[in-house]
Amino acid sequence: MMRSPKAYTVVVRKSDGQMAVKEAAWRGVTGRYPFMGWPFLRGVVVLMESLVNGLDALSFSANQALEGEEEGKDAGPIGGWALVGAIAFSLGLGVALFVVLPHYLSLLIGRWSPLTFGVDSIAFHAVDGVIKLAVFLLYIWLIGRIKDIGRVFEYHGAEHKSIFTYEAGQELVVENARRFSTLHPRCGTAFILVVLMISILLFAVVFPFITPEGGGGGWWQVLFVGVKILLLFPIAGLAYELNRYASRHMDLWPARLAITPGLWVQRLTTREPSDDQIEVALLALKKALAIEASQNPTEHV
Repeated sequence: MMRSPKAYTVVVRKSDGQMAVKEAAWRGVTGRYPFMGWPFLRGVVVLMESLVNGLDALSFSANQALEGEEEGKDAGPIGGWALVGAIAFSLGLGVALFVVLPHYLSLLIGRWSPLTFGVDSIAFHAVDGVIKLAVFLLYIWLIGRIKDIGRVFEYHGAEHKSIFTYEAGQELVVENARRFSTLHPRCGTAFILVVLMISILLFAVVFPFITPEGGGGGWWQVLFVGVKILLLFPIAGLAYELNRYASRHMDLWPARLAITPGLWVQRLTTREPSDDQIEVALLALKKALAIEASQNPTEHV
Protein backbone atom coordinates (compact mmCIF):
# COMPACT_ATOMS: atom_id res chain seq x y z
CA MET A 1 0.00 0.00 0.00
CA MET A 2 1.20 3.51 -0.84
CA ARG A 3 -0.40 6.81 0.03
CA SER A 4 0.74 10.21 -1.14
CA PRO A 5 -0.93 13.61 -0.55
CA LYS A 6 -3.40 13.05 -3.41
CA ALA A 7 -3.26 9.34 -4.15
CA TYR A 8 -3.94 5.97 -2.53
CA THR A 9 -2.84 2.73 -4.18
CA VAL A 10 -2.81 -0.96 -3.30
CA VAL A 11 -1.10 -3.69 -5.32
CA VAL A 12 -1.59 -7.40 -4.66
CA ARG A 13 0.16 -10.31 -6.37
CA LYS A 14 -2.49 -12.90 -7.08
CA SER A 15 -2.05 -16.66 -6.97
CA ASP A 16 -1.53 -16.78 -10.75
CA GLY A 17 1.38 -14.33 -10.51
CA GLN A 18 -0.52 -11.38 -11.96
CA MET A 19 -0.81 -8.13 -10.00
CA ALA A 20 -4.18 -6.60 -9.12
CA VAL A 21 -4.13 -2.84 -8.69
CA LYS A 22 -6.44 -0.54 -6.78
CA GLU A 23 -5.72 3.13 -7.36
CA ALA A 24 -7.75 6.14 -6.36
CA ALA A 25 -7.58 9.82 -5.70
CA TRP A 26 -7.05 10.58 -2.05
CA ARG A 27 -8.56 13.60 -0.35
CA GLY A 28 -8.14 13.21 3.35
CA VAL A 29 -9.81 14.98 6.21
CA THR A 30 -7.30 17.83 6.05
CA GLY A 31 -8.28 18.44 2.41
CA ARG A 32 -11.90 18.98 3.40
CA TYR A 33 -11.23 20.68 6.72
CA PRO A 34 -7.94 22.61 6.48
CA PHE A 35 -7.80 23.35 10.21
CA MET A 36 -7.35 19.61 10.83
CA GLY A 37 -3.97 19.96 9.16
CA TRP A 38 -2.72 22.33 11.83
CA PRO A 39 0.29 21.16 13.87
CA PHE A 40 -0.66 18.91 16.80
CA LEU A 41 -4.03 18.11 15.19
CA ARG A 42 -2.75 16.50 12.01
CA GLY A 43 -0.99 13.70 13.88
CA VAL A 44 -4.28 12.30 15.20
CA VAL A 45 -5.86 12.63 11.75
CA VAL A 46 -2.96 10.83 10.07
CA LEU A 47 -3.15 8.02 12.64
CA MET A 48 -6.87 7.42 12.07
CA GLU A 49 -6.62 7.70 8.29
CA SER A 50 -3.73 5.23 8.26
CA LEU A 51 -5.84 2.76 10.21
CA VAL A 52 -8.73 3.13 7.74
CA ASN A 53 -6.41 2.79 4.73
CA GLY A 54 -4.70 -0.24 6.23
CA LEU A 55 -7.97 -2.06 6.86
CA ASP A 56 -9.20 -1.24 3.36
CA ALA A 57 -5.95 -2.54 1.87
CA LEU A 58 -6.26 -5.77 3.87
CA SER A 59 -9.85 -6.14 2.64
CA PHE A 60 -8.76 -5.71 -0.98
CA SER A 61 -5.95 -8.22 -0.50
CA ALA A 62 -8.31 -10.76 1.12
CA ASN A 63 -10.81 -10.36 -1.72
CA GLN A 64 -8.11 -11.08 -4.29
CA ALA A 65 -7.07 -14.21 -2.41
CA LEU A 66 -10.69 -15.31 -2.19
CA GLU A 67 -11.15 -14.71 -5.90
CA GLY A 68 -8.16 -16.93 -6.57
CA GLU A 69 -9.66 -19.75 -4.52
CA GLU A 70 -13.20 -19.39 -5.86
CA GLU A 71 -13.12 -18.15 -9.45
CA GLY A 72 -15.24 -15.09 -10.01
CA LYS A 73 -16.09 -14.53 -6.37
CA ASP A 74 -15.25 -11.10 -4.96
CA ALA A 75 -16.72 -9.92 -1.68
CA GLY A 76 -15.95 -6.30 -2.55
CA PRO A 77 -14.33 -3.72 -0.33
CA ILE A 78 -14.98 -3.59 3.36
CA GLY A 79 -18.42 -2.12 4.01
CA GLY A 80 -19.22 0.89 6.14
CA TRP A 81 -20.38 -0.92 9.27
CA ALA A 82 -17.78 -3.64 8.86
CA LEU A 83 -15.09 -0.98 8.66
CA VAL A 84 -16.42 0.76 11.77
CA GLY A 85 -16.51 -2.58 13.58
CA ALA A 86 -12.95 -3.47 12.55
CA ILE A 87 -11.66 -0.05 13.64
CA ALA A 88 -13.53 -0.28 16.96
CA PHE A 89 -12.11 -3.76 17.61
CA SER A 90 -8.58 -2.64 16.72
CA LEU A 91 -8.78 0.42 18.96
CA GLY A 92 -10.34 -1.61 21.78
CA LEU A 93 -7.61 -4.23 21.60
CA GLY A 94 -4.95 -1.53 21.54
CA VAL A 95 -6.43 0.23 24.58
CA ALA A 96 -6.72 -3.07 26.48
CA LEU A 97 -3.13 -4.14 25.75
CA PHE A 98 -1.33 -0.83 25.93
CA VAL A 99 -3.36 1.25 28.40
CA VAL A 100 -5.50 -0.88 30.73
CA LEU A 101 -3.17 -3.87 31.21
CA PRO A 102 0.03 -1.84 31.90
CA HIS A 103 -1.85 0.49 34.27
CA TYR A 104 -3.19 -2.28 36.48
CA LEU A 105 0.06 -4.25 36.41
CA SER A 106 1.92 -1.11 37.50
CA LEU A 107 -0.67 -0.60 40.23
CA LEU A 108 -0.09 -4.12 41.54
CA ILE A 109 3.70 -3.71 41.43
CA GLY A 110 3.45 -0.39 43.26
CA ARG A 111 1.23 -1.84 45.98
CA TRP A 112 2.81 -5.24 46.58
CA SER A 113 6.49 -4.76 45.79
CA PRO A 114 9.05 -3.20 48.13
CA LEU A 115 9.07 -0.12 45.87
CA THR A 116 5.60 0.99 47.07
CA PHE A 117 4.70 3.78 44.65
CA GLY A 118 1.35 5.21 43.52
CA VAL A 119 -0.11 6.72 40.37
CA ASP A 120 1.04 10.20 41.41
CA SER A 121 4.72 9.23 41.23
CA ILE A 122 7.19 9.25 38.35
CA ALA A 123 8.15 5.66 39.27
CA PHE A 124 4.62 4.46 38.52
CA HIS A 125 4.63 5.92 35.02
CA ALA A 126 8.17 4.74 34.34
CA VAL A 127 7.13 1.17 35.24
CA ASP A 128 3.95 1.63 33.21
CA GLY A 129 6.05 2.69 30.22
CA VAL A 130 8.42 -0.25 30.56
CA ILE A 131 5.47 -2.65 30.67
CA LYS A 132 3.93 -1.02 27.59
CA LEU A 133 7.20 -1.39 25.72
CA ALA A 134 7.53 -5.03 26.82
CA VAL A 135 3.95 -5.82 25.76
CA PHE A 136 4.51 -4.10 22.41
CA LEU A 137 7.76 -5.94 21.67
CA LEU A 138 6.33 -9.28 22.80
CA TYR A 139 3.22 -8.74 20.68
CA ILE A 140 5.28 -7.92 17.57
CA TRP A 141 7.60 -10.87 18.17
CA LEU A 142 4.73 -13.32 18.67
CA ILE A 143 2.72 -12.32 15.61
CA GLY A 144 5.94 -12.34 13.60
CA ARG A 145 6.10 -16.12 14.22
CA ILE A 146 2.94 -16.47 12.10
CA LYS A 147 3.90 -17.29 8.50
CA ASP A 148 1.46 -14.88 6.86
CA ILE A 149 2.44 -12.03 9.18
CA GLY A 150 6.07 -12.76 8.37
CA ARG A 151 5.23 -12.13 4.70
CA VAL A 152 3.53 -8.87 5.70
CA PHE A 153 6.77 -7.82 7.39
CA GLU A 154 8.65 -8.68 4.19
CA TYR A 155 6.32 -6.44 2.20
CA HIS A 156 6.86 -3.77 4.85
CA GLY A 157 10.57 -3.96 4.10
CA ALA A 158 9.83 -3.78 0.36
CA GLU A 159 7.85 -0.57 0.87
CA HIS A 160 10.76 1.02 2.70
CA LYS A 161 13.23 0.01 -0.01
CA SER A 162 10.93 1.51 -2.65
CA ILE A 163 10.63 4.82 -0.78
CA PHE A 164 14.40 4.99 -0.30
CA THR A 165 14.87 4.46 -4.05
CA TYR A 166 12.47 7.30 -4.86
CA GLU A 167 14.06 9.63 -2.32
CA ALA A 168 17.49 8.89 -3.80
CA GLY A 169 16.21 9.99 -7.23
CA GLN A 170 16.97 6.61 -8.77
CA GLU A 171 14.93 4.74 -11.35
CA LEU A 172 12.19 2.70 -9.68
CA VAL A 173 13.42 -0.75 -10.62
CA VAL A 174 14.11 -3.82 -8.51
CA GLU A 175 17.88 -3.70 -9.10
CA ASN A 176 18.10 -0.23 -7.55
CA ALA A 177 15.66 -0.83 -4.69
CA ARG A 178 17.32 -4.06 -3.63
CA ARG A 179 20.40 -2.19 -2.38
CA PHE A 180 18.57 -0.06 0.18
CA SER A 181 17.79 -0.77 3.82
CA THR A 182 14.48 -2.07 5.12
CA LEU A 183 14.71 0.43 8.03
CA HIS A 184 13.19 3.87 7.37
CA PRO A 185 13.21 6.80 9.84
CA ARG A 186 9.63 7.87 9.04
CA CYS A 187 8.12 4.47 9.75
CA GLY A 188 5.17 4.33 12.13
CA THR A 189 7.17 2.06 14.43
CA ALA A 190 9.29 5.04 15.47
CA PHE A 191 6.09 7.01 16.03
CA ILE A 192 4.83 4.42 18.51
CA LEU A 193 8.01 4.62 20.58
CA VAL A 194 7.84 8.43 20.67
CA VAL A 195 4.23 8.14 21.89
CA LEU A 196 5.46 5.87 24.67
CA MET A 197 8.16 8.27 25.85
CA ILE A 198 5.87 11.32 25.76
CA SER A 199 3.16 9.46 27.66
CA ILE A 200 5.56 8.68 30.51
CA LEU A 201 6.51 12.35 30.86
CA LEU A 202 3.00 13.77 30.44
CA PHE A 203 1.34 11.31 32.83
CA ALA A 204 4.03 12.01 35.42
CA VAL A 205 3.16 15.71 35.22
CA VAL A 206 -0.64 15.42 35.12
CA PHE A 207 -1.47 12.65 37.59
CA PRO A 208 -0.10 14.26 40.78
CA PHE A 209 -2.71 17.00 40.29
CA ILE A 210 -5.70 14.67 39.89
CA THR A 211 -4.80 11.90 42.34
CA PRO A 212 -6.58 12.09 45.73
CA GLU A 213 -4.73 11.55 48.95
CA GLY A 214 -4.11 7.84 49.45
CA GLY A 215 -4.12 7.10 45.72
CA GLY A 216 -7.85 6.47 45.27
CA GLY A 217 -9.87 3.27 45.13
CA GLY A 218 -11.12 1.11 42.30
CA TRP A 219 -13.34 3.72 40.65
CA TRP A 220 -10.50 6.21 40.71
CA GLN A 221 -8.39 3.76 38.75
CA VAL A 222 -11.12 3.52 36.11
CA LEU A 223 -11.09 7.32 35.93
CA PHE A 224 -7.30 7.34 35.60
CA VAL A 225 -7.49 4.89 32.68
CA GLY A 226 -10.10 7.14 31.07
CA VAL A 227 -7.82 10.15 31.47
CA LYS A 228 -4.97 8.22 29.85
CA ILE A 229 -7.18 7.35 26.88
CA LEU A 230 -8.20 11.00 26.43
CA LEU A 231 -4.59 12.15 26.69
CA LEU A 232 -3.59 9.77 23.88
CA PHE A 233 -4.94 12.29 21.36
CA PRO A 234 -2.67 15.22 22.31
CA ILE A 235 0.18 12.75 22.84
CA ALA A 236 -0.27 11.39 19.30
CA GLY A 237 -0.31 14.93 17.94
CA LEU A 238 2.89 15.88 19.72
CA ALA A 239 4.61 12.59 18.84
CA TYR A 240 3.78 13.08 15.16
CA GLU A 241 5.35 16.55 15.14
CA LEU A 242 8.50 15.38 16.92
CA ASN A 243 8.89 12.33 14.67
CA ARG A 244 8.27 14.46 11.58
CA TYR A 245 10.88 16.99 12.60
CA ALA A 246 13.47 14.38 13.55
CA SER A 247 13.07 12.42 10.29
CA ARG A 248 13.66 15.61 8.31
CA HIS A 249 16.74 16.67 10.26
CA MET A 250 18.78 13.49 10.39
CA ASP A 251 21.92 15.61 10.01
CA LEU A 252 21.44 16.71 13.65
CA TRP A 253 22.62 14.24 16.30
CA PRO A 254 19.60 14.77 18.64
CA ALA A 255 17.32 13.85 15.73
CA ARG A 256 19.34 10.75 14.94
CA LEU A 257 19.28 9.79 18.61
CA ALA A 258 15.48 10.18 18.75
CA ILE A 259 14.96 8.04 15.64
CA THR A 260 17.44 5.27 16.51
CA PRO A 261 15.17 3.27 18.91
CA GLY A 262 12.49 3.16 16.21
CA LEU A 263 15.00 1.80 13.73
CA TRP A 264 15.98 -0.91 16.21
CA VAL A 265 12.37 -2.00 16.63
CA GLN A 266 11.92 -2.06 12.84
CA ARG A 267 14.24 -5.06 12.86
CA LEU A 268 11.19 -6.89 14.23
CA THR A 269 8.56 -5.30 11.95
CA THR A 270 10.48 -5.53 8.65
CA ARG A 271 12.25 -8.36 6.91
CA GLU A 272 14.33 -8.65 3.77
CA PRO A 273 11.88 -9.03 0.86
CA SER A 274 12.15 -11.07 -2.30
CA ASP A 275 12.49 -9.41 -5.72
CA ASP A 276 8.84 -10.28 -6.43
CA GLN A 277 7.76 -8.40 -3.32
CA ILE A 278 9.91 -5.38 -4.19
CA GLU A 279 8.29 -5.38 -7.63
CA VAL A 280 4.85 -5.14 -6.01
CA ALA A 281 5.90 -2.25 -3.78
CA LEU A 282 7.50 -0.39 -6.69
CA LEU A 283 4.37 -0.72 -8.79
CA ALA A 284 2.23 0.68 -5.95
CA LEU A 285 4.61 3.64 -5.65
CA LYS A 286 4.63 4.24 -9.43
CA LYS A 287 0.83 4.23 -9.52
CA ALA A 288 0.67 6.75 -6.68
CA LEU A 289 3.21 9.02 -8.38
CA ALA A 290 1.29 8.78 -11.67
CA ILE A 291 -1.92 9.89 -9.96
CA GLU A 292 -0.08 12.78 -8.32
CA ALA A 293 1.25 13.85 -11.72
CA SER A 294 -2.01 13.47 -13.62
CA GLN A 295 -4.17 15.57 -11.27
CA ASN A 296 -7.11 13.72 -12.84
CA PRO A 297 -7.07 10.29 -11.20
CA THR A 298 -9.57 7.51 -11.67
CA GLU A 299 -10.14 4.33 -9.70
CA HIS A 300 -9.99 0.90 -11.23
CA VAL A 301 -9.03 -2.64 -10.33
